[in-house]
Amino acid sequence: MEKQIIGDRMNTFFLKLTRQSFWELGINDDSVAEYVADVLTDFSRMDNLYGFPAQPEKKLVTVVEVLTAKEPDPAPDATTGSPTLLKERELRKYLGDYNLFMSGMLRSHVEHGGSLNAYLEERSRSYWTVSELDFSVYRTGFLLFQELSNQFEYYSGALDYMRKAYFAHEPGEDPFKGFLKQIEGWMKLNVSEN
Repeated sequence: MEKQIIGDRMNTFFLKLTRQSFWELGINDDSVAEYVADVLTDFSRMDNLYGFPAQPEKKLVTVVEVLTAKEPDPAPDATTGSPTLLKERELRKYLGDYNLFMSGMLRSHVEHGGSLNAYLEERSRSYWTVSELDFSVYRTGFLLFQELSNQFEYYSGALDYMRKAYFAHEPGEDPFKGFLKQIEGWMKLNVSEN
């Protein structure tokens, strides 16, 4: 129960910062801001950042590792009859979210490794595939994933702006550890206040 309360507070925190950053950049799409805040909330936990949900025992660090780790589920899906449709959607959504987080909040790390273009290219395929899969099974929300695919660089840049404005790490500090340290400080402050 306490994890849920902390998660809700973190989401509120990220939603406020996302809306503020987006507003400062002239982005007025609240559905995208809410989605991005959810992504930030999810990836503020280390186990979500480096592990695809279907592979919790193995930490996956690169997009290639995530793509090669998928194993088809032999049991057919109850809603589609397809054994892999929803698993494929879950994988592609995770990849899109991972790429958005990494290319936005940890852009300097990604640029340093020389893989920013790979992240930006994979994003289009990932979010667009989610949109197509959602549309094929009549799920609502497919337009959100089309928007994320089409404007990925724009939203990734907005996250980079947010990082610079609100989550700047110390010189020489690991960017993810600096981000987590700031989030932990915020959580301690807000949990102790309530």
